Amino acid sequence: MKKITFFILLFISAISIAQEKEYPQDINKKHEVKLNALGLLAFEWLDVSYEYLINEESSFGTGLLIGFDNDLDLDEYRKFSLTPFYRRYFSNRYARGFFVEGFGMLHSYKNNTYDYYYDINGNYHSNYGNGETKTEFAVGIAVGGKFISKKGFTTEIYLGIGRNLGGNNSSLEAVGRGGISLGYRF
Repeated sequence: MKKITFFILLFISAISIAQEKEYPQDINKKHEVKLNALGLLAFEWLDVSYEYLINEESSFGTGLLIGFDNDLDLDEYRKFSLTPFYRRYFSNRYARGFFVEGFGMLHSYKNNTYDYYYDINGNYHSNYGNGETKTEFAVGIAVGGKFISKKGFTTEIYLGIGRNLGGNNSSLEAVGRGGISLGYRF
């Protein structure tokens, strides 16, 4: 009986010590800076963000996106966005793993026009024109996952959707938020 009691106490001690182990990337590190590599490569957007870790389960931050490519053939093209967000993590490790995010997005985009018509001879003509720049505000939700190395380098993948609050004069009803970001926790 003494051996069983000894092994039970040893097992409980090992579990409690293992749960209290702190990783080097978690000790006194509350700040993260990140670059969205997917936005830079696929859309020519510079998308950087800062995140402050409130505790092991939550954080808040903001993202700044600036678009560079003016020749992209999309009807609505994002030129700028400022996106504050709040994240809730669902992991037993410090601010990592699966998360759910609520965000607001102040964004401006170019509402390009695409005109096409048939002339009197039945020939098809198309014209891609430059439209007006609009600025709107959206709110939304995103989900994702964050992974952190022992040295503090971060990788996260996230995807979300939001709805513009611009009313009936909005040409965009929904906005997307997503990416593959690389960063550093310090």
